[in-house]
Amino acid sequence: MTTSPVCLPAYVAVDWGTSSFRLWLIGRDGRVLAERRSGEGMTTAARTGFAEVLQSHLAAIAAPADLPVLICGMAGARQGWVEAGYLDTPAALADIPVAAVRVPGQARDIRILPGLAQRAAEAPDVMRGEETQLLGAAGELGHGDHLVCMPGTHSKWVRLSGGKVAGFSTFMTGELFEAIAKHTILSHALAEAGAISGDNSAFRAAVTRMVANPALATSQLFSVRAGSLIAGLSPQEAKARLSGTLIGLEIAGALSMAAAGTPVALVVSGGLGDLYRQAVAAAGLSPSVIDADAAVRNGLAAGARALWSL
Repeated sequence: MTTSPVCLPAYVAVDWGTSSFRLWLIGRDGRVLAERRSGEGMTTAARTGFAEVLQSHLAAIAAPADLPVLICGMAGARQGWVEAGYLDTPAALADIPVAAVRVPGQARDIRILPGLAQRAAEAPDVMRGEETQLLGAAGELGHGDHLVCMPGTHSKWVRLSGGKVAGFSTFMTGELFEAIAKHTILSHALAEAGAISGDNSAFRAAVTRMVANPALATSQLFSVRAGSLIAGLSPQEAKARLSGTLIGLEIAGALSMAAAGTPVALVVSGGLGDLYRQAVAAAGLSPSVIDADAAVRNGLAAGARALWSL
């Protein structure tokens, strides 16, 4: 009887968000040997101590004391553990790990990846965390031009060209949805509505209308209210229409900043990923789809290889 050789750990990868913490112990063959998830994001760790939070998870997986750790996300923000700063666009994806900042005062080698900054006076923008997803997604996209969407409360649309981030735009779609749904006259139309999915005709129709005519956005928003009053629009349909209007407006804006025909990629997961898959289809696009969790792990893996020649 033969047994498979034990895979030795090579490094620890961490995605440290504002409200979430994810850690993976990665073996020399690239496999995930252990995983930890918690709600100890930057907000919590700023109070309890970043080093203490990380060490508790490293101890839980029995990580060797000399194992290096690579971190992306809000741990590198100004309010985080150590500020990792920003690379200015246009920026080569390969330059991201080179600019990683080492955490001082730690026995093990712990580094935090930087974010990206767009310093154009008419369109200043920043991202932190998504750059690692881009680094991980790049291997699946190839070296040409791409328009990459990473949905979220603040969705990012990134223009990639030849392995470089040429520019990007952030859309406050998720935050606007919450504000409009809860704090405007439309809240009455959405009362008691449940969760929505992309498989909804009202959602898809709203996306199509906005992509075709984004200048009518605020008029279409009021139509949600009017439809509930005089056209029998149900709360569920009203919510779907509001979501489709805002996501469609986002897509229209993103497409206006890229050359016609540029391939579109979605880096998505979960229910929000389903909404965006249906939305871009309603907009007449056929995107490539990349799993967001895999993208961040692959991005951290690319960074670890560049830093430690793994």
